Amino acid sequence: MNTIKVVIEKTKDHYSAYAENLDGIFGAGETVVEAKESILSAIKLYKKYNKNKLPKKLQGEYKIKYRFDTQSLLNYYKGVFTNASFERITGIKQKQIQHYASGLKKPRAAQKHKIQLSLHKLAEELMEVEL
Repeated sequence: MNTIKVVIEKTKDHYSAYAENLDGIFGAGETVVEAKESILSAIKLYKKYNKNKLPKKLQGEYKIKYRFDTQSLLNYYKGVFTNASFERITGIKQKQIQHYASGLKKPRAAQKHKIQLSLHKLAEELMEVEL
């Protein structure tokens, strides 16, 4: 199965989305959800109007993998995770998390990796839960 890598970034006015590994597929929205919907619509339209020269990645089944910049990710999950919970999950101080979420500071590669690994670990733990 092919993977379409979609990057979601916070810009000054909105969220933008683009297919990192496919040229010409873009989307945007006021929220991350709207940007995701927009990029999915763009993929659908691309497939509809380029049937004769469809890239291999769009032929057959494919999955979408989203990649966020740190600011967008922290703001997208703000309703789920507080800065305190991000601190507990990642070990990064709340004040630093807030700096990343506001765009005041950009995390180093090691900090981004730490956030990503911590969220993946949490996801794995949650997948093992049964009620």
